[in-house]
Formats: sequence, C-alpha cells, structure tokens
Amino acid sequence: MHEFFKVIGDETRLRCLAIIETYKNVCVCELVHALELPQSKISRHLSLMKSGGLVSQKRENQWVLYSISSDLSDFEQKLITSIVTEISQSGIFKKDKEHFLKMENRPQLSREMQV
Repeated sequence: MHEFFKVIGDETRLRCLAIIETYKNVCVCELVHALELPQSKISRHLSLMKSGGLVSQKRENQWVLYSISSDLSDFEQKLITSIVTEISQSGIFKKDKEHFLKMENRPQLSREMQV
C-alpha cells in the first residue's frame, strides 16, 4: 500500500491518472498534449505508475495505450475514482481535461473513425 500512495503522491502522476481514469485508454501523445509537458517526462511518470501497479499498457497498432490496472484492489480503485472526482473540476486538472479534448488527431478518434 505504501507504494500506491507514493505513486499518487506526485502532482504530475496524479494529473496523468486523472486523464487516464476519465478517458480510459490513453496514449502518451495525448498526455503530452493535455499536460503540456515533454514526452520524456510523461513517459518517466507512466513507467513509475506501471511499475507501481496503477496502470497497465497495451499496444494497438502503432499506439501504446495506458489504462487503470485491473489488478488494483477495490479499495485502491475506489480511492482513485474518489480522488479524480474531487480534483477534476479544479485548477490545473480542469485545464488538462480541456487540452485533452481539444487535441486533434487523437488515437481514440482515429480508432472510432475506422469502425
């Protein structure tokens, strides 16, 4: 449990987690656009989140998509959902969501258009 709180204790990782929890399967490029941070920084934080068991990744064509890990306990999942619900309408988290939705050529949009 200590590792879980350590991972969510960083603002950048919490911002990533909020986007991933809200929009489910998210590519690094979408997080870079939403958070306006370098790809290397986002990738480093995703790596820590993955090694901490909070997120999982899957490859879909050329995209690597991140989602909340299905291996989390019910308590951890509920905690993430509660945190994201509370922070998502405030400050920088609201700005991140606005940027995310304004991104053109998002991988998710491309996948939906192929169906």
